[in-house]
Amino acid sequence: MRNLLMSAVLVGASLLGSTAFAQEAIEGRNYVALSSPVPTAQPEKIEVVELFWYGCPHCYQLEATINPWSEKLPEDVNFVRVPAMFGGIWNLHGQLFYTLENLKAGEKVHNSIFNALHNQGRKLASLDDITQFVVTQGLDKDAFLKTWNSFSVKSQMEKAKKLAMAYQISGVPAIVVNGKYRFDIGMAGGLQETVDVADVLIEKERQPK
Repeated sequence: MRNLLMSAVLVGASLLGSTAFAQEAIEGRNYVALSSPVPTAQPEKIEVVELFWYGCPHCYQLEATINPWSEKLPEDVNFVRVPAMFGGIWNLHGQLFYTLENLKAGEKVHNSIFNALHNQGRKLASLDDITQFVVTQGLDKDAFLKTWNSFSVKSQMEKAKKLAMAYQISGVPAIVVNGKYRFDIGMAGGLQETVDVADVLIEKERQPK
């Protein structure tokens, strides 16, 4: 049912066009202000965090919009992906993400995971299945398993769990701008509108306080 409702929202938003937030976004409707701002990784920059799960169809749909957008962000903006971990396979995929980050595997494997899950029918629901998959992507099996069990990956996972709690998220994809403002595709009104709202909030953070 949630997927059906979200699909209806996306279709309706596409009919409205992508210029709704060219000038403004409305607090309480298009985004919420967090009651307690969350410290950012690079305080000298405006941070945009995307919380996601590889198995989420809407996260996969957002990739085609957010990837080119994030690649063109100016130097004063820091875009960060954070895997949401609500237990079970969510945690497994979060551990996969941070293992790849530590191995500097790059966007190619990140995109291949989304493709495997949503277009190839792969589940990637166990370490064995994941290991077999990443080897097909050119990663060394021993290096992957060593990194998978590393202190660095475990620490990053714990930090991500704490961030998700601080952001008060209940689903994905969710976007948080500068540790202050949170919204999702439904609040924004569509895929393109998601980055439009992010742009408005980035500009809001640029204004003199």
